[in-house]
Amino acid sequence: MASKLQRCVEQGLVAFDADKKFIVPNLQYEVAMGSVAYGVSGDMSDIDVYGFTLEPKRHIFPHVWGEIPGFGTQTKRFKNWEEHHVKDAEANTEYDFAIFGLVRYFQLVMENNPNMLDSLFVPERCVFHITNIGRMVRDNRHLFLSKQCWETFGGYARSQLHKIETKTPKEGSKRHKTVEKFGFDVKFAYHIVRLTLEVQQILKEHTVDLEKNSEILKAIRNGEWTQEDIVKWYNEKVILLEKEYHASTLPDTPDENKIKQL
Repeated sequence: MASKLQRCVEQGLVAFDADKKFIVPNLQYEVAMGSVAYGVSGDMSDIDVYGFTLEPKRHIFPHVWGEIPGFGTQTKRFKNWEEHHVKDAEANTEYDFAIFGLVRYFQLVMENNPNMLDSLFVPERCVFHITNIGRMVRDNRHLFLSKQCWETFGGYARSQLHKIETKTPKEGSKRHKTVEKFGFDVKFAYHIVRLTLEVQQILKEHTVDLEKNSEILKAIRNGEWTQEDIVKWYNEKVILLEKEYHASTLPDTPDENKIKQL
């Protein structure tokens, strides 16, 4: 498949300032995220798109150009670019883009940031654009897995649990209509379960299959679980995961030297 970002640029839906012109020509990896990647939605009308690009060498190796980090004039380094609600009327699709520079991307994945780690493990059908460099990174994705996932994925799950109990969606929004229908926000609910099952999979199996639990997640989004079911399930699962965390043979942190070499 072709790059969605490049398509949007060619159609004039996205434009870059001069200092960001490098993003599309150097794009190495671009994938669909969200419910599409988790196998709970066949609807391609609203897609989160993540990826990484190669920033200019000067951003990564400023000393080659005589720059001393922390002294004098500093290069404004590229970290990431985002643009939301990009509407492609011809494709009947709306995109939310998040494109990262290689350095920032590696750092976030190495920290086991849930969204960033997921972007390397999306099903092949969700890969829109990939170069030889992108393929090399994807082929080495297991280098990034570590027991850090217990804290990062667990923290994200706890935040979703807090939101389901305290956050009220904007009246008239899709999520507000969902709350009116089911009595609670099923999107927060399915993320609680998804993240918890995902961290269990990482700790036990040392890999990530984002579609493995799609039927469970679909049932939650369809309102087949109650909010009480979610909370009870989560509290029981956390006790089990505490034991699996200590038993896991994953390294405490990724091998930074190997990732640096990559």
